[in-house]
Amino acid sequence: MLDILQIPVLNDNYIYMLHDSVSLETAVIDPALEQPVLDVLAEKGWQLSFILNTHHHWDHVGANLALKQQTGCKIIAAASDRERIPGIDVGVKQGDVFSLGQHQAQVLVTPGHTSGHVVYYFAGDQALFCGDTLFVMGCGRLFEGTPGQMYKSLQTLKALPPSTRVYCTHEYTLANAEFALSVEPDNSDLQQKFLAVAELRAINKPTVPSTIAEEIATNPFFRVDSINIQKELGLVGAAADVVFAALRQRKDSF
Repeated sequence: MLDILQIPVLNDNYIYMLHDSVSLETAVIDPALEQPVLDVLAEKGWQLSFILNTHHHWDHVGANLALKQQTGCKIIAAASDRERIPGIDVGVKQGDVFSLGQHQAQVLVTPGHTSGHVVYYFAGDQALFCGDTLFVMGCGRLFEGTPGQMYKSLQTLKALPPSTRVYCTHEYTLANAEFALSVEPDNSDLQQKFLAVAELRAINKPTVPSTIAEEIATNPFFRVDSINIQKELGLVGAAADVVFAALRQRKDSF
C-alpha cells in the first residue's frame, strides 16, 4: 500500500505526503509551506520526487519553487494552469496517469472551485486527493466555475467506488456538518456523523479522510436528489443542477 502522511498547516490546510517503499519515490500534494515538508523528509530519510498540485491558489502552491529548488523534484499540475502555478514541469489533463513507483493515479479534471482544478485518483490504493473540489460533507466555493460545472465534477467523484478514501485539503468538516444538518435535519447518518466529528474536533483530531460512501450518505452536495433537501429549498422536482446551485448559494451565506 501507498504510505500516506497528513500534515496540518496554516489554520485548516492539510498537506499530503505519499511514499512508495519499493521505488523510494515520494510525492507531496498541495504544499502551502516548505518547512513542514522538509521536516518530514528529514525525519523519514525520504527524497522528494514530485509535487502534485490540484489548483493554483496560494495555499496549495506556496512552497512549489522553494521545494523544487531544494530537492530537484518535478511539479505536476494542470496543463491549463501553466501560467498560474509556479514551476510546472509536467502539465496534465483529463485521463492522464501519474505513477509513483507502482502506484498509479488517474487525473480527473474537476472545474468549479477554479477553472483548472484537477484531482488525483489512486484506484489501486482506494485514495482520492481532491483538493478543494470535494470536502467532507461539503464542496468548494465557486470562485471561477459555474454551478453546472461543479455539479458535474461532483457527480464524477460520487461515481467512484464507495470504499474510496477522500483526502481533501481543508478541515472544514464541523462547519460543513452544521450546514448539512440545517438542510437535512432528519438524516440519521448525518446526525451520527455530526456527533463523531464534534468529538474529534474537541480534541483537535482530523476528520479527514472520509469515504465516498460516507459522503453519499451525509454530504448535501451529493444528495441533491433528496426530497427533504428539495423541500427545504422549495425546489421539489427541480433539475439536479438547479438544486445544487441553490444549495451552494445558501451555503455561501450560512
